Amino acid sequence: MDELRFDGRVAVVTGAGRGIGRCHALLLAARGAKVVVADYGGSTDGTGSSAAPAEEVVKEIAAAGGEAVASFASVAEEDGAASIVATALDSFGRLDIVVNNAGISDKAPFEELTNEKFRRMVDVHFLGTLYVTRAAWPHLIASGTGRVVNTTSEAVLGTLEQLTSYASGKGAVLGLTKSLAGEGAKVRVRVNAVAPRARTRMSEESAAAQTDPVVRRRAEAVLAALDPALISPAAAYLAHESCALNGEVLVVGGGAVHRLTLAISKGITKPDLTLEDVAAGLDEICDLTGAAFPAARNF
Repeated sequence: MDELRFDGRVAVVTGAGRGIGRCHALLLAARGAKVVVADYGGSTDGTGSSAAPAEEVVKEIAAAGGEAVASFASVAEEDGAASIVATALDSFGRLDIVVNNAGISDKAPFEELTNEKFRRMVDVHFLGTLYVTRAAWPHLIASGTGRVVNTTSEAVLGTLEQLTSYASGKGAVLGLTKSLAGEGAKVRVRVNAVAPRARTRMSEESAAAQTDPVVRRRAEAVLAALDPALISPAAAYLAHESCALNGEVLVVGGGAVHRLTLAISKGITKPDLTLEDVAAGLDEICDLTGAAFPAARNF
């Protein structure tokens, strides 16, 4: 296969100052894209800010012969999101790709998470994704090969403990991805997502917080194998103009790529359904044999 490149394309990558986002920005730039490195430079819980992380990544890209500019706005603010898109247009004259990667975490038991903490997750993960995508949308349509790559998480499946606020924000991103993909199809904009398994500041803090030394060492050993750079090939493919996927989520980590999808079982049908019918038919309702896998439609 010929090398997949992004020459002539302009990409915005949010949360690109560190971790997974930095790897996304470096790979896209190495393959010819002009990149807006957008990062507010805050801590993992969303507090604080610094221009340094984004500036350092821009320097890395320039040193490797690529083109990039920094943006320090917050995706959680409408004006900030709009300014990130404006940076792409002012600097490079167009916008073809948006990679919504910015995120925060606040791991804690449900009863300890305040409504404000839930709201912060929604502000950054969901509204941050929404604001940047909405500001970029007309320019992605004008591109003719517009691509949106969102970042969701397996946490939406309820498989990770003490992440109800994080999973709620990422669940909203999943819903936006699936639904917007249908509308995007008719204007030649494809919308997909990645669910990363990677060593990040958030996952490292979570491992370090384990009080059981055996559990902590096991978690650290797992993270050591999850290089964040191994998320970027899948994200970059979803951003490429040749990618025909739409409304899909790829679980990516440690060199592996999987499809995460929603299924609807054949279930049961009773014209006069009673609650006893539901109880008696539970095995059939939960059986995924012959299940349907809904795909994004062109609305």
